[in-house]
Amino acid sequence: MDPDISLLFQCPSPKGITEAQVRAELSPLYDRRPLPGDRARIETAWVARRQQSPWLFDGTKFRLHSIQLEGDILTFCLGLTCYKDFVGTNLADAAGQLQERGRKDLGNSQAYLAEPLGVGAMLHTADDKFVFLRRSQCVGEAPGKIDIPGGHPEPQVVMEDAALEGPVRHQDLPGESVVKELFCSVLREIQDEVNLPLPTLSSPMLLGIARNETSAGRCSAEFYIRCSLNSEQVSHHYAIGGPEAQESTSIIFVDREDVLTMEQSGDFWKELCPSAKGAIELYRGVMGTCQ
Repeated sequence: MDPDISLLFQCPSPKGITEAQVRAELSPLYDRRPLPGDRARIETAWVARRQQSPWLFDGTKFRLHSIQLEGDILTFCLGLTCYKDFVGTNLADAAGQLQERGRKDLGNSQAYLAEPLGVGAMLHTADDKFVFLRRSQCVGEAPGKIDIPGGHPEPQVVMEDAALEGPVRHQDLPGESVVKELFCSVLREIQDEVNLPLPTLSSPMLLGIARNETSAGRCSAEFYIRCSLNSEQVSHHYAIGGPEAQESTSIIFVDREDVLTMEQSGDFWKELCPSAKGAIELYRGVMGTCQ
C-alpha cells in the first residue's frame, strides 16, 4: 500500500455501512492527552502557520479515539479537539516524537495528537465517472494537489441544531445527532465544493476509515455517494460555484474502470492527496467488484 496512507477500518459489507448501523459515543476520556508545556508549543506553531496562511481559522472538531464493531453496528468513540491543536500536533515537525512518546507512555501512538476526524466522498456520476477536485493554493493542507470532495463534521452544527449556546461540551452532543452530522457533513461538503443540489445525491454509505500518514495518522471517514447527474451536468453546476468554490481550481472526472485499475506508480496517483488515495483504496476493497 502507498506509504502516505493506511486503513484503520474497511467495511465488511460489499455495499458499505448505512447511517442506521452507526453509533457515536462522546466522552472527555477520548480527548487528546495534554503534555506539560504543550500549550505554548501549540500556540507558537499556530501563530507561525497563520502568518503563512492568514485565512486559516480555529474551530472545534470531533476527535476520533477509536472504533468498535459489534455485529453490524459500528461505534465511533469520539472526543473533542480543535484545528489549532491539529496544526500544533499532527502537522508539527515534532509529530513523530509525539507518536513515539505516546507509544512509550501509554501504548498509543496517537494519544498526544489532536486527531480531528475528516470526511470524504467517492462521488459517482450517472455516466460512471468519479469526481475529483484540484485544490487551490488557499487551503491549509496539500495546496495544488488533487482531492475528493470532503471536509469535517462540525460539533457546532450539532450544538446549533439543539439550540444550545456557549462552548461545545461532550454532554451537549447526543450520539444520534453526532451520527447524523457525520453523514450530513459529507453531503454538505459536496454541496459547498461542487455546488450540487441535495436531491441529486444518494444517502452516503460508509466505506471505512483511512489514515493520512503524512499528517501523523490523522483519520478520515470515507463515503460512497451516487449522483443522479452526469459529468457534463456536474461540471455545469461546479462552474457556477458554491460557497466553498475558492477551495479548488478545477474539476476532474475519472472513469470508474480507471479508478479500479489505477496504478500507484502513475502520474495521476502521485498528484492525489492522501485522503483521496485512502478513499480509492477503500472503494476498491469494498465495492470494486459489486457494481
